[in-house]
Formats: sequence, structure tokens, C-alpha cells
Amino acid sequence: MLRTDFYFDLPQELIAQHPSDVRGQDKLMLLGRTDGSIAHHVMQDLPDLIDPDTLMIFNDSRVRRARVYGIKESTGREQEFMFLHQVDADGTSWKVLVHNAKKQKPGMRYSFPDGSIGTIIQHEGDIGTELRTIHFDFALEETWFDHNGHIPLPPYIKRGDTNEDSERYQTVYAKNTGSAACPTAGLHFTKELFERLDAKGIERDFVTLHVGLGTFLPVREDTIEEHKMHEEVFTVSAEVAQKINQAKKDGRPILGVGTTSVRTLESAADEQGIVQPGTRGTRIFIYPGYTWKVVDQMFTNFHTPESTLIMMVSAFASREHILNAYKVAVDNKYHFFSYGDAMLIK
Repeated sequence: MLRTDFYFDLPQELIAQHPSDVRGQDKLMLLGRTDGSIAHHVMQDLPDLIDPDTLMIFNDSRVRRARVYGIKESTGREQEFMFLHQVDADGTSWKVLVHNAKKQKPGMRYSFPDGSIGTIIQHEGDIGTELRTIHFDFALEETWFDHNGHIPLPPYIKRGDTNEDSERYQTVYAKNTGSAACPTAGLHFTKELFERLDAKGIERDFVTLHVGLGTFLPVREDTIEEHKMHEEVFTVSAEVAQKINQAKKDGRPILGVGTTSVRTLESAADEQGIVQPGTRGTRIFIYPGYTWKVVDQMFTNFHTPESTLIMMVSAFASREHILNAYKVAVDNKYHFFSYGDAMLIK
């Protein structure tokens, strides 16, 4: 299957550059998973579109201020780093995504805004990739990122981050810090919407997947089967695993809110579709032909052309249904990507 099979034309003006004026006031498309039917709604309609026996699963990962700018000591030039995750137990060495990676060599030193110094070190798996490992003489705490970092807005948002993004590029239920990008489907949910879901008796629970390269690195191979996913770490508690497995046994639908929740649930399931609790890594790549084990319905945003995310939703509802729905979305001026509108597939 070719990467270009998942291309669609998208006018630049439909790429949302800012969130809606009020959280949760977004368009919502309802897509029939099997028949491709389309209906237009708004987010406030969502509680009426979900069956009361549905179990909704959210990703409660919190976005770190992961975009950090350092000054190269040898040249005085600024260099952008995206901090992904620590690579040692003491938190002194961190894996980073970096532009012009070939020029960032072991031994190079960078000064960060608070005066701390990081040094690029040799690390397994870095050579030939966009990744580097930076070592500090102390463990980086979250306060270091708060003082030195910026909200890691994606590159298709053509502006710098602002105080508004500190709130709006974070879900209202974010809890466990560790993501280098927001699980953006959750941005549509408000406390008031949760109260309305509660009033209908719709149950929800949470898993954690820290968003990294596995979610947002582009597919560069022409044949998608050759694309290699980077590892991301997820956690499913024993209580949540038991709740999901019981819901499946009872025939209740499982609704994954966001592609990261979906990746977590499908990664956590064994061959019999039983969700196993624990914390571990996943490199799962879901594209058409995948056999679904856990998720029955999906709530998601509109994704970038030729991305692993549009391939995942195409595996869920068929490529033809998704590409037609995206065309309808363009015709109806839906907004796309992180700060854009939403889709419910059921």
C-alpha cells in the first residue's frame, strides 16, 4: 500500500492556527463506520450521539513544555530541541528531536535559558536519525522545563506559543506529564460536557500514553509497510483493564477518545483481545488490513495527509469512507489538525 493512497488536498486556510474562542465550541462530524454515512453536528450534541452503555477511554497524558532552545557554545547560534523522554534512571540524559541532526555531534555543548549546560553524547540508535541524546550534570525536573521550555505546538501552526496555549493545548483532565505533543482529540472536552455525559450514565476511564515520535513522525517510505514506528510508553492500570474486559464480555461498546487511546488499547490487548494491565512500550502501526481487538468506536480529530494517523482511522472505517469524509469536511469548511474540529466514528 502506498503512502500517496492517503493524500488529500487541504486548503491552508482550513488548518486551524488557534483554538476556538471557547473550549468545546467546535464542529463534530458523525461518520458511519460501516456505511460511510455522514451527519453534521457540534460538540454539544455529543452526549446524544453516544449510547448510555458505552465505555469511553481517554488518554490523561499531560503535555510537557518540551520545546527548548539552546545556544551552541562554539558558535553562539540558537538550536531548537524537542525533549522526548529520559534515557537513564537518574534523569540526567534525555532523547531529543533536533533539526540538522548531522551537524549536532557528540561533545557539542549548549547553554539553556537558565544557564544550565547540556552536552550531546553518543547513544545507541542516534546515528542516521533525527534524534540525539543530551546529558546534563543534574537530573531534569519538570520545573526545569517550566523555566526553559515552550509549549510544543506542531509545525503546521505557523506562530510561536502564547499564554493561551498553556491552557488550550492541554486537556482539562491531563494528569501524568510526559507528552511532547498533545493528545488533541481530548481538547474538545469540558467539565460541563463531562457532567452531561455523567447525567446520561455514560462511563469513562483513563489510560496513559506519552505522545512522542511514534505518533507524529511523518511517513517517508513510499510503501507504508516499510515505515518503522518509534516506541512510545503506555500504562493501563489493573482496575481499568478489568473494567474494559468486563465491558467487552458484556457486549458494551468501547469508545477510544483519540488515536493515542486507541493505540494504547490495541497494544495492551493479547491475541484473544483481553487487555493486559501494566506499563510497557509499543511500536504498533495500525493501517488498513489490521484486525481490531478492543476498540468499537472512535472519537478523533481530522489528521494530516499521508500520516500514520489517517492510516489508522482508514483501518477503522475504510480508506474510501475516510477520504470521502475528509472531502466533505473540506467542502463544509471544517478546521483540521490539533486545534481543529472533531469526528465521531461509530
